Amino acid sequence: MIKGSNVALTALSEDVGTVIVSLGWVSPTGEGDADVSVLLLDAGGKVRSDGDFYFYNNPVAADGSVQLLGKTPTEDGNEDRICFDLTAVPPQVERIVVAASRYGGARFGELENVRVRLADAAGESLLRFTIADVDAVSAIIFGELYRRGEEWKFRAVGQGYDSGLAGLATDFGVDIEDDAAEVEAEAASEAEAEAASEVEAGSAVEVEAGSAVEAVEAADPVGGSGRPETVAPATAAATLEAVPAPRRPDVTEGEPAKRTVAARPRTAKKKVTLPKVTRKSLAENESWREARLFPVSVLKSDRDREMRATSVLLSVMAQVPEFGRRLTAAFGAPSGRTETFTEVSLPHGDTPRRPDGVIRVERAGKLWTALVETKTNGNSLKADQVQAYMDIAARRGYEAVITVSNDVALEGSPLVDVKIDGRRKHKVALWHLSWAEVAHQAQMLIRHEGVGNAAHAWLLQELLHYLQHENSGCHGFQNMGAAWVPVRNGIDDETLCQGDPRALEVVESWERLIRQVCLRMGGELGQKVLPVQRAKRGTDPGTRRALLADQLCLDGRLQAELRIEGTPGVLAVSADLRTGKLRTSVEIPAPEQGYPLTWVKRLVRRLAEAPADLHVETLVESETGGPRGTLERLRPEPADLLPKNTATPITGFRLSLFKGMGSTRGNAESGFIRSVDDAVHRFYTSVVVHLDRPAPRRAAVKETAGAG
Repeated sequence: MIKGSNVALTALSEDVGTVIVSLGWVSPTGEGDADVSVLLLDAGGKVRSDGDFYFYNNPVAADGSVQLLGKTPTEDGNEDRICFDLTAVPPQVERIVVAASRYGGARFGELENVRVRLADAAGESLLRFTIADVDAVSAIIFGELYRRGEEWKFRAVGQGYDSGLAGLATDFGVDIEDDAAEVEAEAASEAEAEAASEVEAGSAVEVEAGSAVEAVEAADPVGGSGRPETVAPATAAATLEAVPAPRRPDVTEGEPAKRTVAARPRTAKKKVTLPKVTRKSLAENESWREARLFPVSVLKSDRDREMRATSVLLSVMAQVPEFGRRLTAAFGAPSGRTETFTEVSLPHGDTPRRPDGVIRVERAGKLWTALVETKTNGNSLKADQVQAYMDIAARRGYEAVITVSNDVALEGSPLVDVKIDGRRKHKVALWHLSWAEVAHQAQMLIRHEGVGNAAHAWLLQELLHYLQHENSGCHGFQNMGAAWVPVRNGIDDETLCQGDPRALEVVESWERLIRQVCLRMGGELGQKVLPVQRAKRGTDPGTRRALLADQLCLDGRLQAELRIEGTPGVLAVSADLRTGKLRTSVEIPAPEQGYPLTWVKRLVRRLAEAPADLHVETLVESETGGPRGTLERLRPEPADLLPKNTATPITGFRLSLFKGMGSTRGNAESGFIRSVDDAVHRFYTSVVVHLDRPAPRRAAVKETAGAG
């Protein structure tokens, strides 16, 4: 589409009761990001109330019409996806504005390939609009959905705002709460209350507030170094405020809350961590095991594991609406009454087929149905089985087939190739879930975002315990494939040639592993952890992987980068198959003010609890590189990090840890997958957590605040 053009959705697809709008961009540095927002407007072009403003602090509509699904890695970076159930949009809403904003004084001109894409309920892409001329703006209206009679249309807008999220929202009638002094005072009072709660209940809650810089960040919605966590408007309190422990340790069941919810959307950020003190057990000795809702000790065969895993997952999806909706919305399902079934018999030729499960969602008398096929342990999906379910779904008018296994699907590289009969009018979507992704969504809800009540939280905790048990078979990606050993041997004896298809298989397995590492870390931290895709590597996934496979043949290394929200740099992972070493590292920029000696002393102090074998390297503007050494040697003499030529500019520092990689292809204690997981976890917990959070660009923040 071109700017200003519009199209009726029914002219593109017959399945547009639910649509997925994806906003995407590519960061040349791998560090750029933006936040999406949605505004529901009435005939006057204004929101009916502040509850019609959906953003990171208010991501889900109570009626299911809007749900921000978060970021998903794609072949050329990441996409932020939003699910719209157009059948649930209130009749008073005439327009739905879809926008995105940057923060920390950043502008969209620093990003590339800024675009919006719309897909129907079957996942088929219907339109795409690329936005140009975005250099100086910090917020953009990408497009809008609007009514014309009984149908919905989409208009490509591409309008920019200099005043960021606050300016955009205010123009449409949202009353933003951004008073810096009030935010700082409230954060300080929260800090005192939560500190007292920590003493009484053993909780560990950290509140970021108090400094002048943080007050400026809170005063401007795009002026912080990170995005705020959930503080819901009063109009959405019923949906977003009911949160189980450990989110609100200062409020006990049956007692009134100690503070009221802000009546206007807030941009103040509060960092919440899990309780560090384990609940005391009443067991007589350690041999006693707590009773579980979903026991796993009786599972003896793969068939038992598949049946139990399917039943456990589908039953929790039906009983915990937040969790079920989190998974099904990404597949184009509407918001409605959900029922799940297992071992359903469906006719198919001479012999009936029995998919592992069925999901049905009812809304306004209409049914959305998906067949479910699951695999556990190392079992892979069977193409003929999935093909049969696709055919059955098409004949019976079902909307989707969902596969669940330990494998991780990659963009442009389907796990199962199926044939689609183009003559059939009814389209069936094929979706895939990794067990690691299921566990990630459960972790995010019960540990960081919250669900409706304590019973739902307990059900999710039982599901998570089941998935993580060694006997469940739901451990995620755990095998580098048959090509792993031949490729390692070929690198060792220098016989691996460029173009070898086995190298491409290893690169794809490596990408799956990194995706899974991101899911696990994101679930543990409650922060966005995404693989970085450099724009210079190209946008076509097949071409990009072929280049990485050729590079693997040349230098024997597998490399990846992870962007963890709130960290000062990109976490790089390198596996050198020649030396058998894993390297995890991060580059942090040099401070803009102060003296180099002060910088290095402060850095060494910050790393007081880091491992002694941590390598620290000074980055300078020269080809020869700067001084380097282990932290053990540098602790008594931090000045050894300074270049001998004091006139040489220091650009930053690189921190690295090395460890041996596993020799086998699997996820056992001696396996490569386990060694990568452990290396990333160790580096983050022992090094990255001790570093300063990225500092905002103060001049840009003040300028933006003034403009808003």
